[in-house]
Amino acid sequence: MKHIYIIVSQTGSFPSHILKCITGDKYNHVSISLEKDLDTMYSFARRYTYYPFWGGLVRESRRYGAMRRFKKTQSVVIAVPVDEEKYCRMKTYLEQMYNERKKYHYNYLGVVLAGVHIHYHPTNYYYCSSFVKEILVYFDLIKDDEMKKIVHPIDFLERFGEQEIYCGRLHDYKV
Repeated sequence: MKHIYIIVSQTGSFPSHILKCITGDKYNHVSISLEKDLDTMYSFARRYTYYPFWGGLVRESRRYGAMRRFKKTQSVVIAVPVDEEKYCRMKTYLEQMYNERKKYHYNYLGVVLAGVHIHYHPTNYYYCSSFVKEILVYFDLIKDDEMKKIVHPIDFLERFGEQEIYCGRLHDYKV
């Protein structure tokens, strides 16, 4: 048995403060990793560390980029068990998506509309939580109706909270 990791976080960046004010949620970002050390996490987020308004499919890490810049990033790490075959398929799928990342786009309008409870999800457009949910649904780790149509990062804690393995500063996370 292997595990995948869902990382729900709050960086403390200016955009995350805006989202926190809008949603009222403690956490406003979610990533997925196939590695317990979280060296590589996949999400839809800022592409450039110092420029938050150009987003897309990114690899994140505690060791570089925005997650390193915001050392006080608060997080919850959730371990979800998967069988070996599904784990290998997920790894291949995420690497292929990343290699073709130019065809995937950040869903700016979807994020704004989600704030007023309107679902907007054109093909190949994602924000962090819509991406993670779609991966989990695609690999049959959850059913589509197990989570809201408009999913927020905090919803992953509600669904998988009992599988939490860490809560605290992401920078302090140890394997």
